[in-house]
Amino acid sequence: MSESKLAGQFFDAAIGLLQRVRDEEAASIVASGEAIADTIAAGGRLFAFGAGHSSLAAQDVVYRAGGFAVMNLLAVPGAVGVDVMPATLGSALERVDGLAAAVLDTSPATSGDLLVIISLSGRNALPVEMALNARALGLKVIGVTSVAYATGTKSRHVSGTFLKDHCDVVLDSKIAIGDAELTHEGIEAPFAPASTVVTSALMQATMAVAAERLVERGIEPPLLRSGNVDGGHEWNGRVMTEYKDRIFFRH
Repeated sequence: MSESKLAGQFFDAAIGLLQRVRDEEAASIVASGEAIADTIAAGGRLFAFGAGHSSLAAQDVVYRAGGFAVMNLLAVPGAVGVDVMPATLGSALERVDGLAAAVLDTSPATSGDLLVIISLSGRNALPVEMALNARALGLKVIGVTSVAYATGTKSRHVSGTFLKDHCDVVLDSKIAIGDAELTHEGIEAPFAPASTVVTSALMQATMAVAAERLVERGIEPPLLRSGNVDGGHEWNGRVMTEYKDRIFFRH
């Protein structure tokens, strides 16, 4: 079977973006990881939110082997992934005013906690409102977004602002507007999005910093092990018992 030129081009594009965020976002990654470590050390809780495909990177750090047991998914019904029918409803819900406030007000998130908000464009009402309301409640907010959208598109929030304008720390994914890395003769639309690869890498790098900073303070990071290795269930049971007041995906 012959090799695919396009497959190689996508890997090159993804690797290039990963190198960019590694180098250009290094300080912000450290700041984000330190904020997470600070929250854990102070007894706070962690939450991650993303709408549509941005939720994939949020889910990637919730309840998984090698991840923090205390990271919780802040889910907005109908806006997480493409499981809602019709799938287009999820996109529509991102533009509904008041939805983020309702979700936050009925969630366990409170002052002293930390919320990671992932939104590629950062322009829709849902992520902007989520950041605004979270900070008003006393949460620290980390935003993971493509800053390019703030200069190349218009906000859909009534304030005219973007997610990046309401965060304590911003992680810029460097994804170009449109989120498609490839074009090809005979194919009318650009294709091969890389935002999930890059955003998930940003999240994992941030959590690695958090683990590093906790150890430096003499605090064991509340990490989960794989349930498919010997002793994994016992390890996870101990961690989940110790941190049960900060874990909400078991209730």
